[in-house]
Amino acid sequence: MKRQPMFASAMLIAALLLSQPYATAQTTQSNQNKSKSMTDPLAVHNSAIVIDTHADTPQRFVDEHWNFTDPLNGGMLNYDSAKQGNLGAQFFSIWVDPNQYAANASAHRTLSLIDGTLEQVRHHPDKLQLCLSSDDIIATHNQGKFAVLMGIEGGHSIENDLGLLRDYYRLGVRYMTLTWSNTNSWADSSGDIDDAKIHHHNGLTPFGKQVVAEMNRLGMMVDISHVSDKTFWDVIATTRTPIIASHSSARALTNAPRNMTDEMLLAMKKNNGVVMVNFFPAFIDENWRRAWNASSEERKKAQAALTAEYRSKGMAVTFIASDKIDREFAAKIGRAPFNSLIDHFDHVIKIAGIDHVGIGTDFDGIPVPPAGIDSAADLPKITGALMARGYTAEDMHKLLGGNLLRVFREVQAAADHNP
Repeated sequence: MKRQPMFASAMLIAALLLSQPYATAQTTQSNQNKSKSMTDPLAVHNSAIVIDTHADTPQRFVDEHWNFTDPLNGGMLNYDSAKQGNLGAQFFSIWVDPNQYAANASAHRTLSLIDGTLEQVRHHPDKLQLCLSSDDIIATHNQGKFAVLMGIEGGHSIENDLGLLRDYYRLGVRYMTLTWSNTNSWADSSGDIDDAKIHHHNGLTPFGKQVVAEMNRLGMMVDISHVSDKTFWDVIATTRTPIIASHSSARALTNAPRNMTDEMLLAMKKNNGVVMVNFFPAFIDENWRRAWNASSEERKKAQAALTAEYRSKGMAVTFIASDKIDREFAAKIGRAPFNSLIDHFDHVIKIAGIDHVGIGTDFDGIPVPPAGIDSAADLPKITGALMARGYTAEDMHKLLGGNLLRVFREVQAAADHNP
């Protein structure tokens, strides 16, 4: 009877020894699967929190009464395409066309677009979630919902009023592009910097610096896409938090004033900010840019005629009507090569570093994306192309969303939490 414990111990040891090859095989298989998942581009893409910082889809919500869960119907982003492309979080652009809305009417249109975006969340609570922080994005992603965020495109939306800026923050806006293509009352834009008829300020005015300071205080990200070079450097000298370029590419490859020089890219690295690469062919392919610019006068005439037609009816031109003209001209040029887009990601990484790059598609705000990209469903192609150039799974997780999450968190951590 006293020998039974020893017998039982011997049996246990034997069982463990017999099971060891099986356990080792299981561990080896698990490691192999993990290793494969880190080299398979689609697996890497689908394991990331993918964030896009710029899409102009709110125009569709308001002007077309279109739902985010509806079929694309000519657009580039909807709920289904986002799911297919593993896009987990979208900053929707709240953009007011200064050519269609007077300076003192910008706020009304801004609020309409904010409302249109928030209504999408209200109508689809099972699918969409409004997010106000990095932690919100992560929590929403873990719940399997789509993260909805907002960024204002163009400082004219605040109508020179810091109170409006604060109100937009309270409504959920988490970044503001200081200018659009138009110079406003306090910041110069790259879009008209060479137009002698426009009154410029040599960068930021004193009030413009107050705007940046108030955004820092609120925890709102400062976006320098669209600003003039001097405005950019004034922002770098003024901000006390990291900044973003929500949809800009590299000027060394495509000589568009909207793009960033290598010196600017290095400044973004020093600032610990992030540059989100734009998908518009005129910003990523030099040949396409030149062809687009060659059609400038014709496009202006067509747009002017459209504006006159709408104004005769007492209406503002809808985005879809204006966009239709640009799409027709873009179709004549054709698609820019897909590799042109990848080259810009590659260049930003080489100059600023892998910690300072991200995605800013400009979906629904551009007439056509590059070849191979028709909607958000095609975003995995970006991961595949960059990994083919030697970038790792860790690199891609940073680019696809990690870098933006870091900047967003740092900006909010520096706020005074009394918006």
